[in-house]
Amino acid sequence: MKQLLAAAMLALSTQVFAAFPEKPVKIIIGFPAGGPLDTHARVLADQLTKILGQPVLIDYKPGAGGTIGADFVSKSAPDGYTLLMANTGTMVINPFIYKNSYETLRDFTPIARTAQQPLALVVSPAVPAKTLGEFIAYAKANPGKLNYGSAGTGGISHLVPEMLQTATGMQIVHVPYKGSAPAFTDLLAGQVQFIAESIPQVAQYVKIGKVRALAMTGSERNAAIPEVPTMKEAGVKDFEVVGFYGVLAPPKLPTDVTTILTQAFQKALASEEVRTRMISQGADPAYLDAAAFSTYLKTELGRWGTAVKKAGVKLD
Repeated sequence: MKQLLAAAMLALSTQVFAAFPEKPVKIIIGFPAGGPLDTHARVLADQLTKILGQPVLIDYKPGAGGTIGADFVSKSAPDGYTLLMANTGTMVINPFIYKNSYETLRDFTPIARTAQQPLALVVSPAVPAKTLGEFIAYAKANPGKLNYGSAGTGGISHLVPEMLQTATGMQIVHVPYKGSAPAFTDLLAGQVQFIAESIPQVAQYVKIGKVRALAMTGSERNAAIPEVPTMKEAGVKDFEVVGFYGVLAPPKLPTDVTTILTQAFQKALASEEVRTRMISQGADPAYLDAAAFSTYLKTELGRWGTAVKKAGVKLD
């Protein structure tokens, strides 16, 4: 009897594995269209469509620093057809910022880490500072008179400027937005003077002189903007912050479906076309499979939990 049951379960597992996907797969982004996460998802979507044999569509559910989209996915059916493309803030910062928030490792099934990337510290051309040192001096001479935009309260684009203020003693005012795209639009318009943003979002504007990048937060210069110094080179030591992107599914996703999706992202990130496009935008392809991504998330949750506590940020 046990052998018959085992054989039946194996047959069912094989059937599920072979059948998925039978319809389009939707990737949810918790931010408005046009931001860096959207750009990253689009680079992968076409390749994933070829690999999975079904359309991979992108949908947006912006708000609350990505938590609205994340909450939607966490409560979706665990069938592999609804995924979350998320960033550092959504996965490992928001659980410490928002009361009654989700718990990443409890409420999601990690699928794959797809990229790592530092942030660029960028100012409007109207700001009379050509280097990070000059900007810090200018901000200190005008305490509370400069504004910085972020993709939302509590995200990495909020915490990095807060960490920079702590490290340097300058005082600038936070203006939160509902995503990177509107924050960056206001930087271009001069409504805010400073922003800490992912390199894919800013690289093209830096190249044509629409904004000025003063430094980037990785340990090495980035190929998309190689002329921009690291924080250490710019005079601020021990300040290295690297964000990441990854994909999660609802909790209790069947193992076979998890495997198919994990392998699909691995194949997509192995594509030379995808890697070239990502690198040119400033994101470093950095695949981790489901198990390794889970371990990585556990480590990052510990690190950013400490950072949030020091910053004293808490939202309802």
